Amino acid sequence: MCGRFNITSDPLSQLLLDLVGLRYTGVDNLNLAPTETVEVLRIGENGEPQLVPMRWWLTPFWAKELSTKYSMFNAKSETAHKSAAFKEPYQKRRCVVPVTGFYEWCRQNNQKVPYFITSHEHGGLLLAGLWDAWRNKESNETLLSFTILTTAAADGLKFVHHRQPVMLSMAQALQWLDMDVPTSELEHLFASRLPVSLDAIPVSTHVNNARNKDERCAHPIGAAVPVAADEAADSARDLL
Repeated sequence: MCGRFNITSDPLSQLLLDLVGLRYTGVDNLNLAPTETVEVLRIGENGEPQLVPMRWWLTPFWAKELSTKYSMFNAKSETAHKSAAFKEPYQKRRCVVPVTGFYEWCRQNNQKVPYFITSHEHGGLLLAGLWDAWRNKESNETLLSFTILTTAAADGLKFVHHRQPVMLSMAQALQWLDMDVPTSELEHLFASRLPVSLDAIPVSTHVNNARNKDERCAHPIGAAVPVAADEAADSARDLL
């Protein structure tokens, strides 16, 4: 499950400069929710990486109308290849979603406690996504939208939730963007693993309301829980 992002352009700019030589130009949003717009990294028709604003809630190209009837902001990596909504993007339209971190809610003492999960050492995370283009037949406008692939949570994150977004190292993100490589050859990236060490930071319930976008959303109210990268993850030079 991945239902909220934190987007802060300052650290993300450096992350993207290191990755593909692009600077993040999107608007900061410390509590971005599904159906909102965020800059997503994909390979353009000219074969070059590009940052493109997309709606976080995939609308399939064949959809009759724009709808939120079905939950399309996350896609299970285990079944995306056979989903009517996701199978063509799975084969042809992969993307990377750069975020400063994401929020998850952990049940403790019969209450849901929000955590802000971010990289321990770097300015952001690279999440594996799929995108699609839907055309409004009435206005002839095209809507670009995306979904985040999820997998079973790595052991270190299970205390927060049983699912996690598919997180990528720098090298893995470049592999994911390379559409000359079939997705079927990249399915090892869906393993329950952490390519980077994380901090799970308890934050206030101020973040529960998606209308709240200020710095209180990510303000710590307790000590961060360190979550180590998997020992089998890529070498240090390959990590974020």
